[in-house]
Amino acid sequence: MTQKNTVTYNSMISVYAKNGRVHDARNLFDGMPQRNLVSWNTMIAGYLHNDQTEEAYRLFERMCKRNRHTWTLVITCFIRSGQLERARKLFDLVPDKQDVVLWNAMIAGYAKKGKFEEAKLLFNEMPVKNLVSWNSMLAGYTKNQEMRLALQFFDEMVDRDIVSWNLMLDGFVQLGVMDSAWDFFRRIPDPNVVSWVTILCGLMQNGRVLEARGLFDKMPSRNTISWNAMIAGYINNCQMDQAMSLFMEMPGRDSVSWTTVINGYVRIGNLDKARNLLEEMPLKNIAAQTAMIHGYVESQRIDEAGQLFHQIETRDLVCWNTMIAGYAQVGRMHEALDLFNQMSKKDAVTWNTMIAGYAQARQMESAVAIFMEMKEKNIVSWNSLITGFLQNNLYLDALKSFVCMCKTGIKPDHSTFACGLSAGAHLAAVQMGKQLHQLVIKSGCVGDVSVCNSLIAMYSKCGHMMSAQFVFESVNNPDVISWNSLITGYAWNGHGNEAVALFEQMLQEGVTPDEVTFIGVLSACSHGGLIDQGAKYFRKMTELFAIKHLSEHYSCMVDLFSRAGKFEEAFQIASDAKTKENAGLWGALLGACRKHQNLRLAKLAAEKLSELESDKTSNYVLTSNINAEVGNWDEAEKARISIMGSGAEKQAGCSWIELENQVHVFRSNDQALPKLQEIYTTLNSLAAKTFVTCMA
Repeated sequence: MTQKNTVTYNSMISVYAKNGRVHDARNLFDGMPQRNLVSWNTMIAGYLHNDQTEEAYRLFERMCKRNRHTWTLVITCFIRSGQLERARKLFDLVPDKQDVVLWNAMIAGYAKKGKFEEAKLLFNEMPVKNLVSWNSMLAGYTKNQEMRLALQFFDEMVDRDIVSWNLMLDGFVQLGVMDSAWDFFRRIPDPNVVSWVTILCGLMQNGRVLEARGLFDKMPSRNTISWNAMIAGYINNCQMDQAMSLFMEMPGRDSVSWTTVINGYVRIGNLDKARNLLEEMPLKNIAAQTAMIHGYVESQRIDEAGQLFHQIETRDLVCWNTMIAGYAQVGRMHEALDLFNQMSKKDAVTWNTMIAGYAQARQMESAVAIFMEMKEKNIVSWNSLITGFLQNNLYLDALKSFVCMCKTGIKPDHSTFACGLSAGAHLAAVQMGKQLHQLVIKSGCVGDVSVCNSLIAMYSKCGHMMSAQFVFESVNNPDVISWNSLITGYAWNGHGNEAVALFEQMLQEGVTPDEVTFIGVLSACSHGGLIDQGAKYFRKMTELFAIKHLSEHYSCMVDLFSRAGKFEEAFQIASDAKTKENAGLWGALLGACRKHQNLRLAKLAAEKLSELESDKTSNYVLTSNINAEVGNWDEAEKARISIMGSGAEKQAGCSWIELENQVHVFRSNDQALPKLQEIYTTLNSLAAKTFVTCMA
C-alpha cells in the first residue's frame, strides 16, 4: 500500500511539473510521507523541465543516495542553462563513469556551444562509445555549420545510422548548399521520412518550388509532417492558392496544418478567409488563434482582435503579448495596462512592449515607472527607454539612460549607439559624441552602417564635417541614409557646392536618391545661392525619380527664391504647393520678407500662418517685428495684441552647454536650477561689463 501511494505521488509530481505547476509539484513532494529515489529524481526532472537549474541543484545536494540517472539529470540541467564549467565539475565528481549517457550528455553540451576541442578530447577519453556518442559529436559540427569538419568526422565513423546521414543532410540544407545536399540525399542507403522532409524544406527555402513538388510526388510514403512541410513551403514562397489546394487534398490534417494555412492567409492580408478557416477548425489551438489576433493587430482591427482574445479560455504568453502590443500600437494604453495587470506571468517581451507603448503615446513618466518596476532588464528594455526619450525630444534623459545602462554592465548594441549618438547630435554635445565614437570602436560596432550613419549625423550637426567625411569614407557599402546624412551635413554647415558635388557623385555610383536626399540638396542650393541648380533638381525629383514633392521640398524652394530676392517666384511656389502641412514654407517666406522688408507679401504670409498655426507665438512676434522695423507701429501693436486673442502660449526659452563631459540645461524662469543665485550674479556682472564696453 505504501509503495502504491509513493508511485501515485511520483506520478502526480511528474504531471504537475510537466504542466508548468512546479510549485505544486514541490508542495506535493515535501508532503510525501515516504520518498524513494524515483521521487527525488522525478522532482529534479520537474525542475529541469521548467528550467529551474538552481532549485534542481539544491535538491540534488540534499540527497543521501544518488544513481546514474540523478547525476545525468543535474548535469543536463547545467548544460541546458549554458553552465558548462559547472556541468564539467559535476561530471568529474561522478563516482561511476561507465554510463555512456553521462559522456554523451557532456559531449553534446560542448559540441552545441562550438567547443569542439573539449568535446573531441572527452570523446577520445570515452571508455565505450556508441552511435549516440558519434552522432553527438557530428551534430555539434553540423549545427554550428562547420561542414568541413563534419564531413571529415563523418568519413571517420566506423558505423552510421539514418540519424548520422540526416544530420549531414540538414547541415548542408542550413548552409543553403543545395547541390551538396541533393548529392548527399542520393547517397543515403535507405532514406526515411525525415530525410525526405529535410531535402524538401531545403528546396522550398531556396525557392526551388517545382523541384520540391516533384520530390513530394515521388515520396514512397507521406506522413502529416511531409504534407505540412509542403504546404508551409508554398506559403513561404507566396503561392497561397497552391498551398490551399494541397491542404484540401490532405488526407489527415492536424492542428499544424490548420494553423499553417490560417497564418498564410493572415500574412497576405486575407483576414476574412483566415477567420472562416479558424471557425471551421475542429480543435482550435492557441497558435491558430494568436495568428488570427496578430493579423487583426497588423491591420489595426483592434476591436476584433480584442473580441477573439477574450473568447480564448487558456492563453499563453505569446497570446497575451500579441494583444498588449496591439493596444500599444494604436495608443490604447489603458487597455494594454489592464491586460498587463491581469497577467500572472510576464516575460521581458511583456515589459518591453509596455515601455515602448507608453513612449510612443508620449507618456514617458509611465514608461519610466514600468521600467523601474521591471526586475530583470535586458538590452531591449534599455533601448526601448532610450528610444522613447529620443522620440519625445528628451535628449538629455536619453544620454543619462545610456550612461546608467553602461554602469549596470549591459553592453550597448548598434541600436543603443545609434540612439545615444542621435541624442548627442541634437544637443550638439560633440565631446560626448566623440566618447561614444570611441566606445563604438571598442565594442566592434564600427562596421554597422546604422551606427556609422548616426556618427555622420552627429559630427555634421556639431559642425565637424571633416570627421563626418572620415566616417563616411570608412563605410564599406554606404546606403542612401549614409549619403543623405553627409549631404545634409554639408548643407547645414553652409557648404552648398560640396553638398551638390556629393549628390552628383551619389548618382554616378548608382545610388537612388529618396525624399530626404532632395531635402538636403535643395537646402544646399538655397544656402549656396544656386538658384538654377535648385530649380533643376526640383524638376528632376518628379521627372526622373518619380518622387512626390513634400512640404519640406517646397519650403526649400521658397527659401531659395526668397534669399535671392525673388519674392514673386517664392510666393507662387508657396501658393502652388500641393501639401497639407505647408506652414514651414509660409514661415520661410515670412522670414525672408522681414530680411528684405517686403511688407505686402509679409502680410499675406502672416495671414496664411495664422490660419495654419494660430497657437504659435513666434509667427505673431515675427509679424510685429517686421512692422516695427519699418516704423509701422500700429500694425506692430495689433500683431502683439493678437497673441493674447489667439490663446497661444510662448514656449519657455531653453539653452544648454557641454562642460567637462556634462550637458547643463538652462530654462527661462527655472527656479529649481542648482546654484541659481550664483548664475544670476555672474550673468548680471557680464551684462554690466558688456554695457560699459559698448559705452566706451
